[in-house]
Amino acid sequence: MLKIAIADDHKLFAQGVANLLKEEDDFEVVGIFKNGRELLRFMDTNSLDVILTDMNMPGMDGMALIESLRSKQVKTKIIVLSMYDEEKIYKECVRLGVNAYVLKDTDPDELVYTIREVAEDRHIMNFQRVLRQMDSASPYDDSYKLKYQLSKREIEVLKLITDGKSNKEIAAILALSVYTVETHRKNIHQKLGVSNSIELLKKTQQMNL
Repeated sequence: MLKIAIADDHKLFAQGVANLLKEEDDFEVVGIFKNGRELLRFMDTNSLDVILTDMNMPGMDGMALIESLRSKQVKTKIIVLSMYDEEKIYKECVRLGVNAYVLKDTDPDELVYTIREVAEDRHIMNFQRVLRQMDSASPYDDSYKLKYQLSKREIEVLKLITDGKSNKEIAAILALSVYTVETHRKNIHQKLGVSNSIELLKKTQQMNL
């Protein structure tokens, strides 16, 4: 069970993220904190696996929280939830040793996948991946996402599969681990009701997509 805490002073957003994560059987949201100071006080007597932190918070912001945790050599994984797609901010977070950087308006499934990647030490930090979180909708969105409830990331993987890319090539293009691509591929097969790549390609051809 992954013990997760959220540091964000926007109560509605933080509660929405908590509700999303509580749907995962192996996630436990142990607390929501309005700033870094409250979270650090909680960590004096409690251990955490993953912290999701905003950047702008009163009292102690996300940057100060990260600096404090890393100076104490706390092993808890840190994921920044940010409104900013600026490379300068991203690079500063990388310098401070964050484990992932996720935009607040990304697909919810992307956050869940990222938490799992970080927890399993297979997340690849890449600024282009951050920018891809805010890309315009794929041409597959209307038909596939509505019919099969594919996530944005699964749609991207599906497009690359139909382009003939291997798992290794897809991983390089999307800045993911090969294991993560394999997981996405498995989920796509399950949602589309196919058992192998040949059936998957036939399915996409039948849909004229």
